[in-house]
Amino acid sequence: MKIEIESTEKIVELNGVPARIWEGKTTSGIPVHCFITRISPQSNDNIEQFEMELKEQRSPSAGVMSYPLRMVL
Repeated sequence: MKIEIESTEKIVELNGVPARIWEGKTTSGIPVHCFITRISPQSNDNIEQFEMELKEQRSPSAGVMSYPLRMVL
């Protein structure tokens, strides 16, 4: 499976760990939400560009505003 995601401004806490919500879709168009706690480039090449892009965030969609407890591991 491949997904394309974008960072949002929304941060939630999962088991005591802050996680930023990223939104996107699969290659077949299925919408997804991802809870990202850490992200790291695999190379130091263009690290400044990576850090600049990582700061880009958008407002979350309405579907991100609340989650049922079953989503919390």
